[in-house]
Amino acid sequence: MTTLNEFSRCVAQYDPHALPVSAAQAIVRQWAAPVTSVERVPLRDALDRVLAADIVSPIDVPSHDNSAMDGYAFNGAALAAGGSSVELTVIGKALAGHPFTGRVETTQCVRVMTGACMPPDCDTVVPQELVERTAGGDSARFAGNAVAAGATRRRAGEDLARGQAALRAGRIMRASDLGLLASLGIGEVNVRRRLRVAFFSTGDELRSLGEPLDPGSVYDSNRYTLFAMLRRLNIDTLDLGVVRDEPAAMEAALRCAAASADVVLTSGGVSVGEADFTRQLLHTFGDVAFWSLAMRPGRPLAFGRVWSGERPGAGLPALFFGLPGNPVAVMVTFYQIVREALLLMSGATPQPLPRIDAISRQAIRKRARRTEFQRGVAEQDAHGIWHVTPTGSQSSGVLSSMSEANCFIVLGHDEGDIAEGERVVIMPFDGLI
Repeated sequence: MTTLNEFSRCVAQYDPHALPVSAAQAIVRQWAAPVTSVERVPLRDALDRVLAADIVSPIDVPSHDNSAMDGYAFNGAALAAGGSSVELTVIGKALAGHPFTGRVETTQCVRVMTGACMPPDCDTVVPQELVERTAGGDSARFAGNAVAAGATRRRAGEDLARGQAALRAGRIMRASDLGLLASLGIGEVNVRRRLRVAFFSTGDELRSLGEPLDPGSVYDSNRYTLFAMLRRLNIDTLDLGVVRDEPAAMEAALRCAAASADVVLTSGGVSVGEADFTRQLLHTFGDVAFWSLAMRPGRPLAFGRVWSGERPGAGLPALFFGLPGNPVAVMVTFYQIVREALLLMSGATPQPLPRIDAISRQAIRKRARRTEFQRGVAEQDAHGIWHVTPTGSQSSGVLSSMSEANCFIVLGHDEGDIAEGERVVIMPFDGLI
């Protein structure tokens, strides 16, 4: 584990009061160490798990030369001998799972079905739709230029050769991957243990579902969005509920979370309000890398490390993300800062989130020297060009706008106001939220 002094040196080069998003992502990426524990699981339980080691193919796939189409298999030398028209004697049939084992002369062919083993001495298949059978059915006739020698044949090992890496460590297993491994006869795989994330909301005004709303109180939505976003990443979660704005309660919750999880996520309590104790507590038994970003929404975001003991370095450590309290800011900071760290800690190899060029349908106000993630509705026109419209109010407390939107409009750190018709970059929600 990296030492506290190394942690401090890492962040000293940045201004913690106005940290660019790219700098924050770089710091978090550096400190997101993967879990080391490995589990062996049945293939059916491997979906969405992270491979802990390369999977090497134990066999050739396909295991034999076979026909890629229904047709007639023959020796390609017959093409040179046949001239403009080739006529071959049909001597048998080969089906998938039922190979033809007799010898095949240059003047002969075998009726084959897709996936059937190539008969001995045959290296070419002519598709059945290009073939004319003679009246008696004993011969197959086709144009000499209908196919080239070696056509329509799949070679053994063409998909995967024995000893070749089929899947690499760090891959998040998909449905197609399970099918691939099954085709190799592999029934169990080594995967990283699931990352465990503890999370809670802070604020005396928050109420859990089912509780009555007092004057000035609101229902806590952040724990539900956090739970859903974590579940999408196949992460084990520990919901610690709502923690009141009291230093003792906050300290107990943070220590409990650090002792129980790899990562601690909180929402609220990291701004400059009188009741925002999180940052003060972190200085007591944790390390703070940054607590404010040049970002909208999501400026108040704390990142560091928290320990279960009474001082930094004592007890069990966990990475800490103190997210803002506003619901939209929670989602934006999770996807732009937290998500990649969780994937890295899970042992995965994160892929960049897709970004698409689009044309803004209206002018957008934007302050320079900060990155903005505005909510938008994007659609393609008849020519395949993307257009995007902001979803009205961009207040970080308007969660309904996230439900209405289908993308983030990403406005870069150095960009200013956007004119109607100007190009912008969008980040689609599809597959993300």
